[in-house]
Amino acid sequence: MALLAELKCTVCQADDIPMDDAEIREKSQTLPGWSVKDESGVKKLSRVFKFKDYLSALDFTQRVGLLAEEEGHHPALVTEWGKVTVVWWTHKISGLHENDFIMAAKTDRLFTA
Repeated sequence: MALLAELKCTVCQADDIPMDDAEIREKSQTLPGWSVKDESGVKKLSRVFKFKDYLSALDFTQRVGLLAEEEGHHPALVTEWGKVTVVWWTHKISGLHENDFIMAAKTDRLFTA
């Protein structure tokens, strides 16, 4: 995770190919707690982060949002009482790209900071 968290997102092009299942399995091993979900044929990385209350969850959501703006790569965020669901995928290619794994690792680092 530390190595991925140190990388910067690269510019993804519309003709880039989403990661295949073998690449996804390999990268997923470095991100415990994250799961790969298939939503209508689009693979996405998802994790639920738990908090003691709503304000803590809201603060984490804000920090993930600021990180997303810095990197130019944006997740789906659902903030609820005591939890935040973060989902990364690359819209432009309708699937997973190395950027998604980088951002998942950076999200983990925010959670433990």
